[in-house]
Amino acid sequence: MNIFITGASGYIGNQLAHKLADEGHCIHAFVRNKKMIGSLQHRNIKIFFGDINNREEIRTAICGCEQVYHVAGQVKSWMKDPSIIYKVNVEGTSNVFEEAINAGINKVVFTSTCGVIGPSLKGPMTEKDPRVTGFVLDYELSKKMAEDVVQQFIKRELNIVIVSPSKVYGPGQISHSLTYNAFIKKFLRTGIALIPYPGNYRGCFGYLDDIVRGHILAMEKGRVGEKYILGGVNISYKNFFQEIKNITGHGKIIPIPKFIVKAWAYWQWILYKIFRKDPLFTPGVINHFFRSYIFSSDKAIAELGYQITPFQEAIHNTIHFLNPPHHEQ
Repeated sequence: MNIFITGASGYIGNQLAHKLADEGHCIHAFVRNKKMIGSLQHRNIKIFFGDINNREEIRTAICGCEQVYHVAGQVKSWMKDPSIIYKVNVEGTSNVFEEAINAGINKVVFTSTCGVIGPSLKGPMTEKDPRVTGFVLDYELSKKMAEDVVQQFIKRELNIVIVSPSKVYGPGQISHSLTYNAFIKKFLRTGIALIPYPGNYRGCFGYLDDIVRGHILAMEKGRVGEKYILGGVNISYKNFFQEIKNITGHGKIIPIPKFIVKAWAYWQWILYKIFRKDPLFTPGVINHFFRSYIFSSDKAIAELGYQITPFQEAIHNTIHFLNPPHHEQ
């Protein structure tokens, strides 16, 4: 089968492209950055360069395909021009869906994020739970708007299923700074993990292999118009890094109070105003860090057959990938 994948050079998209190519499918990999083609070398992968804001380029790449995985997205916690995030994540999504209709695509899986559902006040959030706070990150708001675009195209009889990954980690390339692999690798390198004080805030950590399989299961079994959380273990940031420390035998976990993080954010903002140095985050997003984001994957487990790799096995594999043992010559 010919399958079109946007964002095929990214963290999830790359693994998905290879998984489907290994199964014998012909993958039309849509790639914007030509420097990333080295990660897509496979006899069953055809590379198409283009931008999801260029419908003609999409039209060329999607031709002859039966299925679409729309994984591409602009993942940034801050941008000087936030309109770029919306142009890619909202308008780009609409462009992909328009060309999917024109190409007669049978089914689309759209990659959103659990960030649309938002933080949890008590137990794990589900696909049906209303958001309990306003949107702070443009990325999350843009993905909510893209989900609204999904519903518009379903009314036009395009068969679309939404998948919502949680925080993602696991063997795979670090394609952006928000991938948890980047935080794990920094902890392995420096031996220091800075976490929100007092350390008991929790996150939902999904293993990359599980999330890739979840995408394929959503294509096979997902009901049109439905959303499926693709998550993993719900664990505190302290316990997450403690497990890494237990495996490696070293490292220090330091809970940082909110006022210090906020002061750091203001300092970054001052440096940006003076030297135009892009901040890692801004004062306005501090509350985002000091909340729990835990989710239930029960719906995906029940309807799709989604499975969660045990945390100790998954984190051990990730550490081995990011910090492989050195063999003596």
